[in-house]
Amino acid sequence: MTVRAGFIGLGSIGKPMAGRLVAAGLETVVYDVARAPVDVLVAQGARAAESPRELAASSDVVGVCVRDDDDVLAVCLGEDGILAGARPDSVIAIHSTVLPRTVEKVAEAARTRDVGVVDACITGGPSGAQQGTLTYMVGGEAAALERCRPVFETAAKKIVHAGPLGSGAKVKLCNNLMTYLAWISAYEATSLARAIGLPQEVLEEVTRSNGNMTDPMLQFLGIHKMPDEARRGEPMQEILDGYRKVAEKDLTWTLALAREVDLELPGTELASGLMGRIYGIEDEGSG
Repeated sequence: MTVRAGFIGLGSIGKPMAGRLVAAGLETVVYDVARAPVDVLVAQGARAAESPRELAASSDVVGVCVRDDDDVLAVCLGEDGILAGARPDSVIAIHSTVLPRTVEKVAEAARTRDVGVVDACITGGPSGAQQGTLTYMVGGEAAALERCRPVFETAAKKIVHAGPLGSGAKVKLCNNLMTYLAWISAYEATSLARAIGLPQEVLEEVTRSNGNMTDPMLQFLGIHKMPDEARRGEPMQEILDGYRKVAEKDLTWTLALAREVDLELPGTELASGLMGRIYGIEDEGSG
């Protein structure tokens, strides 16, 4: 039987993920509070739903890629949310970066309706979604993952079953912690190189060779290679501020998770206050 896919949250990652569902030939219904991305996907062959409830009623697997925990809870548990219309034996796949307890709260409510839940966090960014090279880190029952696999495979390079429910969210927070600390190391090393008269290209050549500089780090540094006029202009500043807000939210959740197990993360504490600076929102000092 062909899996019917629903997708909620058509932002920079969700939209190309949903587009790959359509391109793969899956019956796909989409929803977003913004109409423009919905119209684009409808033109590609998707069907639009007027609410999460309507979408869930005709979907076997519902992907959720919204901004934060509050949005996940509203989309899943609201009066016109997914669980209000979800079919028994369907599965909700939460792609958003959230706390494990948020996933568990959705799953607790879903059990009363015989609906499965997995936390299917993703890494790879918009380009990975477009190219079908995302890595999925999935928490939940193996059977629920298998029901979702045909959907995930449309955008995946790798699918990792991370463990019980909540494990996907835990891996994602750990992964993002490494990412943001890597951004800081790349930004500060290149800032120092420029300040002491060392060509950045030399630093990049050496650190690319020894593995210290990864492709994502080099891509991040592209922000600081833009002409000042373009980077400091209002359109780019709005984009960068969006990145900053996501980074600060992710690091706040990482620290909250660490506090639950009485673990100190001093590097993460410092990093959480530097996101505006490394994204070029605040004064860059010597950089």
